[in-house]
Amino acid sequence: MFLRSRSVLWLLAVFALPVHAETFALAPLPYAYDALAPVIGADTMQIHHGRHHQAYVDNLNKAVAAEPGLANRSLEELIGNLAAVPETQRNAVRNNGGGHWNHTFFWASMTAPSASGAPAPELMAAIERDFGSFDAFKTAFNAAGASRFGSGWVWLVADSEGQLKIISTPNQDNPLMDIAPERGTPLLGNDVWEHAYYLNYQNRRPDYLAAWWQVVNWSAVSARFAALKP
Repeated sequence: MFLRSRSVLWLLAVFALPVHAETFALAPLPYAYDALAPVIGADTMQIHHGRHHQAYVDNLNKAVAAEPGLANRSLEELIGNLAAVPETQRNAVRNNGGGHWNHTFFWASMTAPSASGAPAPELMAAIERDFGSFDAFKTAFNAAGASRFGSGWVWLVADSEGQLKIISTPNQDNPLMDIAPERGTPLLGNDVWEHAYYLNYQNRRPDYLAAWWQVVNWSAVSARFAALKP
């Protein structure tokens, strides 16, 4: 069994918090704001986490408070069954619940460049099986992120048969949502909204995508893959 990294334990703790109206909260990052430099600078991380992510949390709490029937649902229950969210708050939960989940997952998917590591052997074997090679996987992942028009995310997911796939979603949608054209269990995700990279890379999204591999927390990604086993 793969040892779970600090980021994986942090992610599990965050998503395990009891959820009631007005209790979604922004957790501190599992590392310092400057830990990802020079790939992603401290200024970007402070704004991205402290302002953008905080806004998603605040707006999600407002949406949940407006519909008492949503008060006891977990974040995964909310975004995984948007059809059950009253129409008056559905878009707010979709956008802000998705934003909260996506960013929490994103922070735990990264670590300092010196700690990035490599995929565990079983994950590497699955990547090579489904994409041909690790380099081919990264090329396809980068291409999906670069071609996402406007804002969104690019994901590595495992489908219900255990096959690895690359999925791109718009805005704050993710592969857990019941509205997603293609669903799967996220193993890795990269944020391609401009606020994720603009201070460091301006309009050069492909440069950001190429550099981002230096801060991928492969221990966390490998632990997610290992957790798929029955």
